[in-house]
Amino acid sequence: MRRTDREITDKDEIDLILQQAQVCRIGLVDRGRPYVVPVNFAASGGTLYFHCATAGRKIDIMEKNPSVCFEADIPCGVIRGATACAWSMAYKSVIGFGEAFFIRENDEKTAVLELLMRKYALSDGFSYEAGELDKVVIIGIRIEEMTGKKNP
Repeated sequence: MRRTDREITDKDEIDLILQQAQVCRIGLVDRGRPYVVPVNFAASGGTLYFHCATAGRKIDIMEKNPSVCFEADIPCGVIRGATACAWSMAYKSVIGFGEAFFIRENDEKTAVLELLMRKYALSDGFSYEAGELDKVVIIGIRIEEMTGKKNP
């Protein structure tokens, strides 16, 4: 990292960013070209989770190449400066790399959906009908490497 003065080395602080960030951007490679897709996500035990439909471009890509890059951030606002080049942004962000895998069993899907609902609905105990679960794929990303950065 070029700006080591902004590096976050505390694992708990990095985990907190993942808990607070609302969107994670997943970077993939499709036929030699980058493809980035934003997803709602939850993080638990060194893994990111998100859900999607049972078919689509990101699934097609990850079935061929499960290596991914991810980014999540918490925007904190603009930092005004005396000159144009002195302006900046306050933020906290996490960038990492990992390996995607698919969760297709309903018991496991339900457990991950509960993580997502706890994060976004701030409650749990929802019910999931088998027909609804059949329309969803859960994708996990085993985090292999991750760094955090903040300003100020």
